[in-house]
Amino acid sequence: MTRQTKVVFLRGQRRALERKNRRGFTLIELMIVVAIIGILAGIAIPQYQDYIARSQFAEGMSLASGQKAGVIDSFAAAGTCPNNASAAVGGVPVASAIKGSYVQSVTTGGTASDAGGCTIIAKFKDEGITRGLLGKQVTLTMGNADGGSVTWQCESSADKRYVPQACAKASQSGKTTTTTTTTG
Repeated sequence: MTRQTKVVFLRGQRRALERKNRRGFTLIELMIVVAIIGILAGIAIPQYQDYIARSQFAEGMSLASGQKAGVIDSFAAAGTCPNNASAAVGGVPVASAIKGSYVQSVTTGGTASDAGGCTIIAKFKDEGITRGLLGKQVTLTMGNADGGSVTWQCESSADKRYVPQACAKASQSGKTTTTTTTTG
């Protein structure tokens, strides 16, 4: 009977040692996992914030681009640029009706010339949006109307890193410009 007691005692010691060793190994594993998560978060969070800002800018481009056909039609019919600041004009809704989650309004106007000159301006909201887009705008300017196919020059006061490639050539003023062609 004495012998059995010794065996039980030895088994108990071995289990206690195994638990102690496992506990230390788990702490090291947790520290490694926390370090890896920290590194991944340090990389992923800024990338995700840029992604969100680009998608917010894309909303402005989309709402502005949606007015191109109405502006071209109005220019072709009357030779003037539709001004939708206070009322709907030539198939273009009133500016305050064209808005999104991040865009305050989309205004059309400009000074008509043989080459075009009409503008579409999407103004971003002053709050609830990425800091680099707060109160900024994207402007599409119509050109080459007398050349058969209309071109649109894109210009934005927004932070360059949020501007998509469709509007991404940097100019000296810090604004971004590019030209896209639409036949009409």
